[in-house]
Amino acid sequence: MTRIPRWIGALGLLAGVACRDSTGPSASARLIAVSPAPGASAVSTATTVTLTFSPPMAGGMEQFLDLHLGGIGGSVVPMACAWSPDRTTLTCSPGSPLQPGTTYTIHLGGGMRDQSGHHMDLDPWIGMGGQWVTSDMMGGMHNGQPVGMMGSGWRHGPDHYGMTFTFTTS
Repeated sequence: MTRIPRWIGALGLLAGVACRDSTGPSASARLIAVSPAPGASAVSTATTVTLTFSPPMAGGMEQFLDLHLGGIGGSVVPMACAWSPDRTTLTCSPGSPLQPGTTYTIHLGGGMRDQSGHHMDLDPWIGMGGQWVTSDMMGGMHNGQPVGMMGSGWRHGPDHYGMTFTFTTS
């Protein structure tokens, strides 16, 4: 019986890792944190919306983040957004204080990409306060797209238009 040295097995393992498909889930952009936390209550009316990603995100991805008054069909709250220097944290400040005792919905577009062009992996947020957005949640269609969700940056696969996270102010 021929014995194979251990280092050959380790070399094979390393080759397998090095040849892994860079478009697979292991290479996806990931949403690491959402603030205010999904489902939070008694949130300050002066809050900012902060999302943390890994790895750094591509330019222009801030256009695929909205804050809705009430649910996903509610009006969009104007915000000013800025990236951290390393493009891993997006902080958005509403143009005016939020209304007290009101539910707000953060809507993150599912087509967001990192600097390498990988799509956002939002699946880990299911069960942690995130909810997939479907076309029937949007209240109507126009040219095959949900109203308010025009463009590829909102789409995540054939049936989803990003993910939502809700919070309520104090």
